[in-house]
Amino acid sequence: MAWCGNAFPLRGEEAAPVDQVIVDPPTEAVINGALRYLAAQQQTNGSWTAAGRRGDHPVAITGYALLAFMAAGNLPEEGDYARQVNAGMQFLLDAIQPDGTFRGVNAGQYMYNHGIATIALSELYGQTRSPAMRTKLERAVKLIISTQSDRGDAKGGWRYRPFPGDADISVTVMQVVALRAAKDSGLDVPQQTIDDAIAYVRRCQAGGGGGFSYQAGRGEAGFARTAAAIYSLQVCGQYHDQLVDPASEYLFSKSRAGGQWWTYGCNYATPAQYMIGGATWKRWYGLMKDALLGSVKREGDQCHWEGDVGPVYCTAAHATILAMPWHYLPLYQR
Repeated sequence: MAWCGNAFPLRGEEAAPVDQVIVDPPTEAVINGALRYLAAQQQTNGSWTAAGRRGDHPVAITGYALLAFMAAGNLPEEGDYARQVNAGMQFLLDAIQPDGTFRGVNAGQYMYNHGIATIALSELYGQTRSPAMRTKLERAVKLIISTQSDRGDAKGGWRYRPFPGDADISVTVMQVVALRAAKDSGLDVPQQTIDDAIAYVRRCQAGGGGGFSYQAGRGEAGFARTAAAIYSLQVCGQYHDQLVDPASEYLFSKSRAGGQWWTYGCNYATPAQYMIGGATWKRWYGLMKDALLGSVKREGDQCHWEGDVGPVYCTAAHATILAMPWHYLPLYQR
């Protein structure tokens, strides 16, 4: 089933009991400490940076930080961190150029940055309906639509650079989530764009084990790439796709904490398992809570996590995961 207006199908009997998963007091304390840490790391221009071994990436990291604050109920004029959210939003809006690209992003990995920034802005626009945001956000969304690949096995996907060409699942997931968020907020997204994206994701399925490969027909299955694929199917409305449940079980089998791309993968696996709901979501959130609370770094009243991309990215991603049972982000609501 594909998108239909702003309505997305539920998964029936498993969709209802998500509220059996709660944020308990110890977890809430860690989330609050993480938000204090993120607030302290904001730059004077409103951005956040990675300050990690892989570069600073202010556009992308600002997007991740904004999602963490929104996941805990903060908006530009609402919540304890309204000022920080407003400043981060303005940084991203000011970075959007007339052609829809974001200023100051390395072209080599451009679409990663574009995707997460567009997700954050779409979520903000959907909850604020600020007329000042719409025109710039539409530019960013149109760029995603115009850069979808139309070539061979890559058709329907996206790759690093902002023009049609090759494709991979890690870049594609960013774009389909951004399009879902934009669609939910009232912006126009062509159905053909979504249909082609769904077809590309399905072509990345890597055999009978439930996992997905990095590119269609190439490579082995892996945790992060499978998480990206199942989440892509979910946000495109494919809740009943026959590939979803095997992929969910694959993620459980590969969910051991640590290793390269673990945080990145969990950032997709968690909302995908949430959308499945019921016992699947309860089991997954329990795994995430145990791993994240066990690895958090505490410094005074602040909490953070560390990783290759830097503590700001890891802290934002992990805080968003832990806060998901609060249901503040429309993107994660079915």
